[in-house]
Amino acid sequence: MVFEEGKNTLNEYTLDLERARQSLIEELDAINKYQERIDNCKDRELRKVLEHNRNEEKEHAAMLIQLIRKKDKTQDMAFK
Repeated sequence: MVFEEGKNTLNEYTLDLERARQSLIEELDAINKYQERIDNCKDRELRKVLEHNRNEEKEHAAMLIQLIRKKDKTQDMAFK
């Protein structure tokens, strides 16, 4: 992770939220990559495995969104 202001100046709350947000970014990126592979895959068996993997990444993303909403009340309000 890149820390604009320096890691040493951040409290644990901020660091943990940044970890969660960065993890969410990575999960969404993985979903996109799997979807591209699925769309281009000719092998039906492989496509089923890739679809399964993509769906697991979607579950991970949802878990992170729930956690971020729980920890960051301002972010939570943006969903309402």
